[in-house]
Parts: sequence; structure tokens; C-alpha cells
Amino acid sequence: MYNGLATASCEGQRLENASAERLSARTKLAYALGDHSLNLSLSTLSIFYLFFLTEIGGIRPGLAGFVLFVGRVVDALADPLMGRLSDRTPWKWGRRRPYLALGALPFGLSFALLWVDLGPGPQSEKFLFYSGVYVLHSLASTVVGVPYAALLPELTLDYQERTTLSVWRAAGSTLAILLAAVLFRRLAHLLGGLGGGYDYTRAGLVTACWLTLPWIAVYAATRERPGFQRPSATTFVQGLAVLTRNRVYRRLVGLYVCSRITMDLIGAMFLFWFTYWICRPEDFEFTLGLLLFAAALSLPFWLRLSAHRDKQTVFLIGTSFWLLVQCLLFGAGPGWSRDEILLLGVAAGIGFAVTDVVPWSMLADVIDADELETGERREGLYFGTFSFLRKLAGASAVSLAGIGLELAGFLKDEPQPPGALFAIRLLVGVVPAGFLALALWMARGYTLSREAHARIRAALDARAGAQLTR
Repeated sequence: MYNGLATASCEGQRLENASAERLSARTKLAYALGDHSLNLSLSTLSIFYLFFLTEIGGIRPGLAGFVLFVGRVVDALADPLMGRLSDRTPWKWGRRRPYLALGALPFGLSFALLWVDLGPGPQSEKFLFYSGVYVLHSLASTVVGVPYAALLPELTLDYQERTTLSVWRAAGSTLAILLAAVLFRRLAHLLGGLGGGYDYTRAGLVTACWLTLPWIAVYAATRERPGFQRPSATTFVQGLAVLTRNRVYRRLVGLYVCSRITMDLIGAMFLFWFTYWICRPEDFEFTLGLLLFAAALSLPFWLRLSAHRDKQTVFLIGTSFWLLVQCLLFGAGPGWSRDEILLLGVAAGIGFAVTDVVPWSMLADVIDADELETGERREGLYFGTFSFLRKLAGASAVSLAGIGLELAGFLKDEPQPPGALFAIRLLVGVVPAGFLALALWMARGYTLSREAHARIRAALDARAGAQLTR
């Protein structure tokens, strides 16, 4: 699985030549399928579920937003616990990969249940059902998602190859978001019968099958390093204390969380924006699809740029560009032509691609720095906490957006009052731009450069070599 890599059979040996750690295209593609599955679920729910709960499920916007909040908070809280569990798993099959096999089927089945139309009924019963199923799906997502992400630092130790792997992963993720944005509602419409309605239940079932299958390939194509299999000796609380004291990690969490809140808000509010402000809901899928297609096409450019610059610099360039686009998005209105809106979508996709790629590659480097300082590998806890904070922040932002819509006077299936229209504009343009500005401020304090990581890897290799000569 590792081309030209001699893997040590005795525990503790990690004296590999990082410059030779090039993964095969097959391995990168298989690994990317995991992110494709996770983001197909996440994106479908982020883009359509608030709309589904209010328009199909008949739940008030504020209560519908709280459904998402409950599910994602439980998901977020489970992430660091799952990460810690995988760090301490002593199974002979590995610390991470067994969970991919165990969680795949529950992940797909729970997604299908989310789209069951309950018909008329009390708000409380609908809330309990959708919240409960959302919690189950969130937990299943954690079981596969956190160990999957924690595999990245083990697949390659090379600074640039980690960015390359993150680009492949982002390509799988972007394709998933594209499928969610462009095809899910069309699939529901196609399955709705001759009456031209929408059958979200059948669409959810078909999508659930698609979510489950990629994990077979991920499990088969990935491997875990024998030298990394020693379970972490610190307690969960001690591990969290180490993360909290890590200044570089705190900066990385800040810049990633802020940039992802931006996409969460846009994803949740974009259909409302097209439906009630731009008054062209038929342009929604095409614009969002073009945004994601532009993101995918820009990935080789960002990868080429990263070969000559630090990851921090690439993040600053891409996020600054996206911030300018968000300011223009607030100014857009019903009088703008379709081409102008599409152009904004393309520009936003180019900026979004950076925030979806670079932070995960940065995180793998931070874990190496932690190993040099503490002598332990804590990929699961780092990735789990990273995901926890991102999900908690995103869930809070989307829930508050739903509450904000209700307070602004949003009316289902009716012309919206000026306050609701202005709230939609703020939540698509200005508020996301503010979070991008915070991400830029956080990124300026990130200090783990290419040269610093090279020194860290050299020190780790020297330590491993000294242990072998004893």
C-alpha cells in the first residue's frame, strides 16, 4: 500500500524516508471515497433537511432548526470520545479500520429513516421522531468518520503528500456535495410519480445505499502502521489538557471552524435565498452545482500553489478571495441576471476549495509536533476534537439561523415580510463574511511552516533510529 516503503515489523520503528512516501492513485481514490460518503450525507442534510422539515414535515422553522442542533451536538460530543476509543483500541485488526466495517450499515440505514414523511401530526411527536433518528445517524457517522479521518497521518508522513491526499479527499467531498445539491431533489422528484410531487423517502433510501458501499473500498485499500499501534497511555482528560495547551492547534481549530460555519450557513440558507429573495428557485441546483464544480476544478491550482508555499499562505490567499465574494453576495438582488449570480457561485467555489483542503493537512502536521513533545500518537483524539468543535459550531450557527428566520417573521408558503428577506440576505452574505474574517485573523498566528515540520520529522526519525540501536 505504501509505494517503496519498508514498514517495520517491530513495534516503535518509524524510520521511513518521508520523501519516498508517495501513495498510489488507487489508495488515494479509495481513501477519498470515505469522505465522499460522509459528505454526501452531511451535505444533503445541510442543504435540504431544514427545508424538508419545514416544507414537507410541517415543523416550525425554529423547532426544525433545533432538530438539527440536537443531532449535531450529540454527534459533536461523541467525536472526541470516539477518537479516544480508537486511540486505545488494542485489536489485532488495527485501531481504526475495524470501525469502518462496523459502522457502515447503521450509517446508511439511519440516513434512510431521516426522510420518512410522517404526514399530519403534533409538532412534539414529529420533533421527537426526527431528533431521535438524527441522533442515531449522527452516532453512526461518528463511528466511521473519526477513525477514517485519523488514518490520514498514518497513510503518509510527507508534508506535501499529505496535502495531495487531502486534495483527493476534497475532490471526493466536493463530488458528494455536488451530487447532493444537484441530484437529490431531482431524484426525489423523479421518484414522486406522475403527479410531479417529491418522494423524499424513496430518495433517502436510494442515497442510503450509495452511502454504505464506499466503506468496503476504504477498508480494503487502507493500512495502519505497525509502529503506531501502541495504545495511548494517557487518560481522556489528560489528552484533552494536552490539546488545550497546544497553541498551534487552537489556532488551527479557530480558522477551520470559522471557515466551515461559513459553508454551513450558506448551505442551510441558499435555497431560502433563491426561493424568497432572488425569486428564482429553479436556479438553485445549477448555481450550487457550478460552485462545487468550480471548487473541484480549482483543486489542482491550489495543490500546485501549495508545492511552493506554506499551507498557511495558501489558506490566507483562498480565504481572502472568498471573503470578497461574500460581500458581493450580500449586494446581489432579484434584478441581477442569471449569469451574474452564476459567476458569483463560481468565485465562491474557488475560495471554498481552500478551506476544505488545507486545514486537514495542517492537522496531520500538528499531530507530528505533539508526538515529538509528548512521545504519544493521539490522532483519534485530535481529529475527534477537531470534528467536535466544527460540528458544534456549525450546528449552533444553523440552529440560530432557523430561530433568526422565525423571529424575523418568516412565513411558510407565503410572501415574506421585509424583515425575513433582510435576515435571509444577512445569513447568506454578511454573517458568513464575518466568520471568514475571523478565520483570516486566526490563520495569521499559525506558525507550523514547511521548514518547521521538516525539523520535527527529522527529530522523530532520529529518535526512532536511536531506539532501534539500543
